[in-house]
Amino acid sequence: MEKTLTIDGRSVTFKATAAIPRLYRMEYGRDIMQDMKELQSAVDAASHEKGPIPPKLLGVFEDMAYLMARHARPDQVTAKSAEEWLDQFGTFSIYQIFPVIAELWQVNLKTTATLKKKRGRRSGR
Repeated sequence: MEKTLTIDGRSVTFKATAAIPRLYRMEYGRDIMQDMKELQSAVDAASHEKGPIPPKLLGVFEDMAYLMARHARPDQVTAKSAEEWLDQFGTFSIYQIFPVIAELWQVNLKTTATLKKKRGRRSGR
């Protein structure tokens, strides 16, 4: 799934597919599932004025945004790092962008497979 946002006057497309967890692990050596859970908790807490988002998690968010943008448009996102990519923007709000990334991630986690009913019970196998 893809979504396009306007960030600092520029159109930026983000994409999440089954490849994202692997790309994230290869690029950053971290588990995107765990990072997304921690980031979602921090954003929720910050939106309820329970403290700021920790700098470490801001970096996690920036890495996710960069990776999903590069995944969507590798021909347009030629920056070699999240820092280089972020330098292209004057402003970059986690509160504007994270909901889109979280939505893409949630849609990506849903499965289209359906389980088949078991046909009788197996004993001892």
